[in-house]
Amino acid sequence: MLAKCMQCLQNACMNITIRNVPQEVRDALAKNAARQGKSMQEYLRSELVKLSRKMSSTEWVKAVEEMTAKYETNITDEDILNARDSGRE
Repeated sequence: MLAKCMQCLQNACMNITIRNVPQEVRDALAKNAARQGKSMQEYLRSELVKLSRKMSSTEWVKAVEEMTAKYETNITDEDILNARDSGRE
């Protein structure tokens, strides 16, 4: 218990409360947690961590543009479609 408290102090853990969650949503989350062999708290924490690491669509487009500029990619949409379709006949 003390180790967990120390970890929270070091990592600046916080509690989050979500009110008015519909029962069917709560039940679906509980099923997902059980399927993964996790408690509801463990499951929700892991989902929040994943959610926090996702890029927004704007961030994703910017990252793609930066990579395209960095690697000077000159592949067109038509090149991609032709490569995909080659050998399909």
